[in-house]
Amino acid sequence: MRIATTQYQSTMNQSLQNNQERISYITQQLATNKRILVPSDDPVDSVRLARLSREEAAVKQYRANISAIEIRLSKTEGYLSNMSKEMIVGRDTIVWASDGGNAPDDLKAMVSPLESLRDSLLYTANTIDPEGNYIFAGTLTKTKPMVYDPTAPLGSRYTYVGNTNKQEVMVGDGITQAGNTDLKGLEKLLNQLDASIEAIKVPGASPNDPAVRAVLTANLDGFDEALNLISSKVATIGGSQKIMETLDANHANISLSNKMAVADIGALDVGEA
Repeated sequence: MRIATTQYQSTMNQSLQNNQERISYITQQLATNKRILVPSDDPVDSVRLARLSREEAAVKQYRANISAIEIRLSKTEGYLSNMSKEMIVGRDTIVWASDGGNAPDDLKAMVSPLESLRDSLLYTANTIDPEGNYIFAGTLTKTKPMVYDPTAPLGSRYTYVGNTNKQEVMVGDGITQAGNTDLKGLEKLLNQLDASIEAIKVPGASPNDPAVRAVLTANLDGFDEALNLISSKVATIGGSQKIMETLDANHANISLSNKMAVADIGALDVGEA
């Protein structure tokens, strides 16, 4: 059987073209260090790689959420801890004011530090984060949580208008973590402080006056209640941070496992190539 020159040339050209395409494909594999460039290269392993890619993307998002929550909770814990320290000092001042040996001038000297404490607690309760959101407003992040109405009767001038709802953030498969907190209940202490200040600033005020003593005693109980409130929130945040650390470590292990699996399945065997 004779082979025509044109047929031979056509066969050679086709062979050269196929080899060139194969060389280009292998070169691309070598450049990317990937065995599978298109699903048809290995349909079964392509599905496995796609599944691993989705899982890795989810893990990456979970870790990003955890990082953001940890920063937020750390700042919140700092604010609450500072409030707790201020309250302890304020409680000591009320204990001092309740001493029956105090003269009116002694009580008058305590007005200024108590006013500073009241204003500081109010300011912290209305703290705004860099994004312009109120930290302690629950989910009403654009609403100032603690408001002051000077026209309201004494003992009810401070009101909490935020809510106690939680901003749940996904930190794992079916796992959520609250990324916010509130200060519902602090308004009671602020109103009691306001009443104590007004009581002791009256000319001739005496801690032995039953009315003044009743106000100071109520304020002392209010400090204890507020300290318990803040302490419980700090403890909750501390526990949440520990959980976040554990979850993040677990996610890191899963991510490492995914990357190893992707390398085993999809990495190119250079020697074979």
